[in-house]
Amino acid sequence: MSSEAIRRVSAIVGTVFFLLIAPGTVAGFVPWWISGWRVRPPLLHFYPFRWLGIFLIVAGVPLLLDSFVRFALKGLGTPAPVFPTRYLVLSGLYRYVRNPMYVAVVAVIVGQGLSLGDVQVLDYAVLPWLAAHLFVVFYEEPTLRRSFGAEYETYRANVPRWIPRLSAWQGPERYSI
Repeated sequence: MSSEAIRRVSAIVGTVFFLLIAPGTVAGFVPWWISGWRVRPPLLHFYPFRWLGIFLIVAGVPLLLDSFVRFALKGLGTPAPVFPTRYLVLSGLYRYVRNPMYVAVVAVIVGQGLSLGDVQVLDYAVLPWLAAHLFVVFYEEPTLRRSFGAEYETYRANVPRWIPRLSAWQGPERYSI
């Protein structure tokens, strides 16, 4: 087996493990622990909140999974800082927003809070977002600048951190990894 193949297999295994541990805990176990996944009356007795919550969950989970797959297969690494990607991932959702994993995790948590009618789950959603924001600003972005230099700076200048662009960023062809 070539070193590239070994790295790809390691990236896939590490990514699956990290997916189960990090988002599985943050967006699965903790909301369950808070709510018991008991369905309460809709917030403010406004039933469309429940449908909005279901939409956020149904949209957020595939977005999260797509981002994780791209890290393993395109970046040849994991989202975990201990086994980072070899390549800067700039395809798929990363052409719209720099942090689609964190956006998806928070969307799933907010979706659970809305669909269950649970204000405590909605309150909890602030903590993962704040933790992600601080991690991105103080660790991830400086690390990406050091690792990928001008390539990352060009990307950063064109793709927002949290609020997705309406159209995909059309960077240079080599960015389509």
